Amino acid sequence: MRMIDLIEKKRDGLELSPSEIDWFVSAYTNGDIPDYQAAALMMAIFIRGMNRQETVELTMAMARSGDQLDLHDIAPFIVDKHSSGGVGDKTTLAVQPLVAACGVPVGKMSGRGLGSSGGTLDKMESFRGWSSALTLDRFKKQLKEIGLVLAGQTADLAPADGKLYALRDVTGTVGSSSLISASIMSKKLAAGADAIVLDVKTGSGAFMHTVEAAKDLARIMVDIGNDAGRKTVALISDMNQPLGHAIGNALEAQEAIATLHGDGPADFWAHCLEVAGQMILLAGKAPDLDAAKALVTAARDDGRAWVKFRELVQAQGGDVAQADNPDLLPHAEIVEPILSPQRGTIAAMDTGAIGWAAVRLGAGRLIKSDEIDAAVGFVLPCKIGDAFEPGDTLGFIYANDAEKLAEARESVLAALTWSADEVAPLPHFYGIVE
Repeated sequence: MRMIDLIEKKRDGLELSPSEIDWFVSAYTNGDIPDYQAAALMMAIFIRGMNRQETVELTMAMARSGDQLDLHDIAPFIVDKHSSGGVGDKTTLAVQPLVAACGVPVGKMSGRGLGSSGGTLDKMESFRGWSSALTLDRFKKQLKEIGLVLAGQTADLAPADGKLYALRDVTGTVGSSSLISASIMSKKLAAGADAIVLDVKTGSGAFMHTVEAAKDLARIMVDIGNDAGRKTVALISDMNQPLGHAIGNALEAQEAIATLHGDGPADFWAHCLEVAGQMILLAGKAPDLDAAKALVTAARDDGRAWVKFRELVQAQGGDVAQADNPDLLPHAEIVEPILSPQRGTIAAMDTGAIGWAAVRLGAGRLIKSDEIDAAVGFVLPCKIGDAFEPGDTLGFIYANDAEKLAEARESVLAALTWSADEVAPLPHFYGIVE
């Protein structure tokens, strides 16, 4: 086969065959196709789309691109979760230890920042020495010993997704439902989970801007999971404003730690409670969602979840002293308040713009080779429906460059829409797809 033929075929809106998809994934993973041709195909898929059969074939080919874990020698039932991406979404950092503390093993593969979305691995790498580069033997050993593991894509596990994920981030091809579905589900299938809870975001800070589009994406992924024999459900959650208060890697790690100690933002805890409760329910550890949430709350309140988080940091080489004292995490040289420019109520937030402002501060990558500054970002307690007077503090910027700080301040203020009238708070969830 020739790569140019696949690019032209998809460019013209035609369907790729299973053999063509399988060949592309295998050849690109092996380094036989250059990035520029893979990027061209990603753009053709982004513009022309893929049908359900193509999406399933792409997902399965990516899952087969490396080893596929069978974890049943470790535990009879493994549960996993994944988010479609969002601003301030540090959910895994809290949910994984909460669920593990309830006796449900969580073996998870996560990714790095994608577009305006932060990455779970980037957040955990705020801890000095922490590494997501695990061999499969170490992945299984850690899961057996402490009941949770957080790994990145490796040469062994879903390597095709690891390469395509980084390529999509810098080629404007992130927001394709087929590519998002294949990326998420290939990792889930390769990592050996028996049950998967998907957190599908919708709104101005999500790849799916409408509830309908998010539900369509959720349906594709749930169907793929069920076809592969996994129990799969998807929550449709709001991303019209950042989740929690913190945006930026070390800041989000601090917020996750505070949440495990019972001190995090209310909206973030509510989100974690729902996701963790669904995971406990799928694992059969509770008769209903209310009972599952009670187990999760108890694991937080009695400190078991915090112990699990600490074990996760330590097991993967992280500095436990930074977990015990988050003030030791990377911190910015400049901290400046963001002041309200007027009297009024926040009526809307361009959450994607806020996420990109964090990226430009250094919290994410504009090109593949960019190094992340773990210390920078925002803490924005303000939410849609909150009223302010001129000069009130909306939040804080954490920066290591005065010029970037000034640009970030302008970007955040420009992302806010104001109203003279009262504005109702937004719902946190828009439904569930089973």
